Amino acid sequence: MSDALHTPGTLRARSEAVAGGLPALLMSAERLASTVLMGEHGRKRAGPGDAFWQFRPAQPGDPRRRIDWRQSARGDAPFIRETEWQAAQTLMLWVDDAASMRFAAGDRPSKLRRAQTLALALAVLAIRAGERAGLAARPEPPRGGKTQLLRIADALMEGGEAPDYGAPRPQVMPMGARAVFLSDFLGDPDPLTRALTAAADRGVKGSLVQILDPEEEAFPYDGRTVFESMSGAIRFETLKAGQLRDDYLARLAARRAELSDLCARTGWRFQIHRTDAAPGPALLALHAAHGRAA
Repeated sequence: MSDALHTPGTLRARSEAVAGGLPALLMSAERLASTVLMGEHGRKRAGPGDAFWQFRPAQPGDPRRRIDWRQSARGDAPFIRETEWQAAQTLMLWVDDAASMRFAAGDRPSKLRRAQTLALALAVLAIRAGERAGLAARPEPPRGGKTQLLRIADALMEGGEAPDYGAPRPQVMPMGARAVFLSDFLGDPDPLTRALTAAADRGVKGSLVQILDPEEEAFPYDGRTVFESMSGAIRFETLKAGQLRDDYLARLAARRAELSDLCARTGWRFQIHRTDAAPGPALLALHAAHGRAA
């Protein structure tokens, strides 16, 4: 890396560019999160806590001290008063910031910006529900509170050099946490397999969200075409791009089958999102899935 990258003027310009993007990212995430009905975060269930949840008929084996005698006096059978489970949950996020994620065709958002927005919106929902949120690849522990949202947004907006394709290398995640990994998952699958296997060993369940631009799904190229990676490290030229379409689509389908099988083996979920689609349904699906899983 050249010394020019470390001059005060360059560092100041990069810092201002990152800081300038923070308000827009936070605003987009807050707006997206507001489209999801908060309620009780979809995860009410019986357990230790102070908030009343429901009455249910007593069953054999229930201790007498749990019987609500006032409610039972209104009928002919004893009732149990259940409280709502209120233990704080933890959400861990990984956003692939590799060069491939910066791809965008036309006026669509880049895969990276869509991944950042979805991840931060998930953090907004979790923290509003009294939970902790954090980034899986960072050493800092997950936390709650509005300040944590700023920390996450700041970390997501960090720039710098990146390889063509990303690989999750998460820190040790809390036992029983939930996790969401957002990437195009077009690179080497081995690091991802190791990460999900280690997560499953700690009781961590989550979702993989594959984010692609529509051009990456349709491969609408024909004739003479030059393919170049976002970093410029890989370059390939062909006169008959159309003849590559079937092979490309077959490899994409095989990769998705591999990701789906990995999720099935580790108890995770696999979800596909395109950048020409509205982000709301993707966020709602993630919110609902992890609400049921908790």
